[in-house]
Amino acid sequence: MYHILRIILYKLWVVSALTLFSSVIVFWFYGFLTAFAIFIIGITGILYSAQDLLLYYPNDPPDSRVFVLQPSNYKLPYESIKISNKDGFKIHMFLIKQNTNSNHRPTLIFFHGNAGNMGQRLANVSGFYHKLNLNILMVEYRGYGLSEGAPSERGLYVDAQSALDYIIQRSDIDRSKIIVFGRSLGGAVAIDLVSRLEYRNKIWALIVENTFTSIPDMAQIILKWKCLSWLPQICHKNKYMSLKKIGSILTPTLVMCGSNDALVPPAMAQELYMRCGAICKKLVVLPGGGHDDTWTCRDYYSSIQQFLINVPPIPEDIITFFDNVTKDSTNRNTIVHTV
Repeated sequence: MYHILRIILYKLWVVSALTLFSSVIVFWFYGFLTAFAIFIIGITGILYSAQDLLLYYPNDPPDSRVFVLQPSNYKLPYESIKISNKDGFKIHMFLIKQNTNSNHRPTLIFFHGNAGNMGQRLANVSGFYHKLNLNILMVEYRGYGLSEGAPSERGLYVDAQSALDYIIQRSDIDRSKIIVFGRSLGGAVAIDLVSRLEYRNKIWALIVENTFTSIPDMAQIILKWKCLSWLPQICHKNKYMSLKKIGSILTPTLVMCGSNDALVPPAMAQELYMRCGAICKKLVVLPGGGHDDTWTCRDYYSSIQQFLINVPPIPEDIITFFDNVTKDSTNRNTIVHTV
């Protein structure tokens, strides 16, 4: 509770001070009841706006918005890409392709968590590249790293859609084997993307790791306020209703979690797995894995590999149909630097 109040006061101290000052002035002229009403309205507005500050941490650590570690630091070949999303913001991405037969390898779209930038996930991505022989498209949401804009729930969904639209119009990857991967907050973004009817048949497999059922559920767990259980959904600025959405997903799905995740309860992974509408689905709980280090567990990569072996490719007729549709809507505002 103290930590939350400290963040709100530090980030929104001007608005908080104005609300308090206005309440005092109104009390002086109009009495207690009116002043109290103004104070409650002001505090409600502050708490609603502060929800973004409590969820999105693009400046953690402080240099995350100006310095993004490059894949070359891990000796990975890559293209540094900027695309214009549907809202007109430039979104930064890394495309890391296999040196040989890249167009016959699966391509994984990587959605990271709520803090830092995509460069801080390169050690994990290096494992995907070397141990699973995957191509990887790393996506940096709006307001993170070198991407423009400010993060929001709708905005992250749009960024994910723009990334998928970009990768499926490339001719140098296998469009019948596109994997969507998301960790923590990225898992919610991934679930939203795969649950959309227009993208359902474009994605080969979904993998989510240490992700939650919804933000309202997480708020109850973290804050431990009993009043949150009857708080209307409209009061939550960010919802990320993954448990509700995953029921409509038919794409083969792997749900992963660490048994020692102290932030997102592993029970949430079980709920997501049970609710998932896919026939081909699997739940993997990795012993000893924490929220941020499950990927270092011994059986992490082998579990993913075993899952992917049993996923059939998307039928060629479906790929051809969507290829024709995509050619008509190819994003022309793309800047690519190959390294």
